[in-house]
Amino acid sequence: MKIQWDKQKCSHSGNCVKSLPEVFKVVDGQFVIEPDKATDAEVVKVINQCPSGALKRVD
Repeated sequence: MKIQWDKQKCSHSGNCVKSLPEVFKVVDGQFVIEPDKATDAEVVKVINQCPSGALKRVD
């Protein structure tokens, strides 16, 4: 699964990092997404809960 993150759209609420920190994290000041660290269902659930809509699944 590939995930697109729109930095301009992001409200930086931190919901993704708090909900699934093994997938969504900040490393050395950069936002990192590692979707293979969780199930597709878990990742999609977090994407769907993004308040700004900055996260999107792209396949």
